[in-house]
Amino acid sequence: MLLTISTNHSPATDLGYLLHKHPDRLQEVALSSGKAQIFYPEASEDKCTVALLLDIDPISLVRNARNTASESFTLGHYVNDRPYVASSLMSVAIAKAFSTAMNGTCANRPEAVDKVMPFEVNLSALPAPKGGELLIRKLFEPLGYEVRVERHSLDKNFPEWGESKYYHLKLTGQTRLQDLLSHLYVLIPVLDNDKHYWVSEDEVNKLLKKGEGWLRNHPEKEQITKRYLLNIGRFTKSALGQLLAEDSVADEEETEEDDTVIKRKETLHQERLKQVLSELKASGAKSVLDLGCGEGKLLKMLLREKQFENILGMDISYRSLEKAKERLHFQEMAPRQKERINLIHGALTYRDKRLEGFDAAALVEVIEHLDENRLAALERVLFEFARPTTVVLTTPNRDYNQLFETLDAGAFRHSDHRFEWSRAEFKAWATGVAEVYDYTVNFKAVGEEHPNFGAPSQMAIFNLK
Repeated sequence: MLLTISTNHSPATDLGYLLHKHPDRLQEVALSSGKAQIFYPEASEDKCTVALLLDIDPISLVRNARNTASESFTLGHYVNDRPYVASSLMSVAIAKAFSTAMNGTCANRPEAVDKVMPFEVNLSALPAPKGGELLIRKLFEPLGYEVRVERHSLDKNFPEWGESKYYHLKLTGQTRLQDLLSHLYVLIPVLDNDKHYWVSEDEVNKLLKKGEGWLRNHPEKEQITKRYLLNIGRFTKSALGQLLAEDSVADEEETEEDDTVIKRKETLHQERLKQVLSELKASGAKSVLDLGCGEGKLLKMLLREKQFENILGMDISYRSLEKAKERLHFQEMAPRQKERINLIHGALTYRDKRLEGFDAAALVEVIEHLDENRLAALERVLFEFARPTTVVLTTPNRDYNQLFETLDAGAFRHSDHRFEWSRAEFKAWATGVAEVYDYTVNFKAVGEEHPNFGAPSQMAIFNLK
């Protein structure tokens, strides 16, 4: 896995200062699944080339892997292209090896940071399984690069085997080094369908930070965002919502005493959480369950409200609970604050005495992740055994799906959804649950309503009779 960056800027050796890597030294950076080596094949006043070579350990990669397409056969984890192609691992290596340049810092040549220089970039094996050369061009050409691609055959000795999905990429253009590195950092993972990293809200922040100044004006920003975030709906919507908010920021400025306040468009997820919080506050509850708490966004909002004296978050994903602790800064939390909250690992389909005795419970976009034949178990766990006075529950509205242009007919909004209900189906289910377990139920829309298809999400508020 090899990346080279060359310049004939005069003096070309400014590249070494900008990268904070001396041309006379072979340097090494540790990665989670191997190492990256940085060296200079050539370094003169007329031309300077830096090379970033990745040496990936396949065994270590398996230990740290998320589930990927490489599971398609028994040895897929071990026999795959990960150690050899320009994948998301290359993006991480760029960030680690050239962090100083990516941050726009150069102590010895500070004036060179903002210089536009001529660059030539070569990537030895770039995967582009869908879209091929056209996709590569659509990503890089709008940024001002001249793009040359050469497709690799599977085996030159057996031309009948056809072409591979891998390309040699050569980019030439004039730009700042900081911008060049940010383009590579974002766009290489866009072309990689088997990303090694776990996509979370952190990846949204990385995308927006590294794409600052160019992503929102890119004609393929939607495709870039979706592919970078593995088409995970909630993260894609969050990122695109913030990019669109930047587009309309000029219309949303308010000037007050020479301070400019920028109002960002609220994402659907933020609106949903605020509405759930409002219902929980209105219930008068002092103890609250956040069931399927994920990475802790609602928990963080609950902690800000003094009304809630006892907060319990539960999720089936231990990794999500760890993320929630990070979001809440749990380890640094003041002792009194820490006494108010507890995070537990558990499943909603098994009776759990730890859930009993709470005033209210929230299930925000949770039930659709269960198989429908497991809903009966959840109903008993929540409404029969835990039996909170108030339950606030939201789920996607399937009727609204046809308004999403990028969603295929019959497809779900998220790959992990087991079902998505229409408004009529959701009302029938919730009404039946209320009757069986002696609750009343009211329904509300979440998000802007369409006259024919309703709102994107739907909410049921159950109250114990």
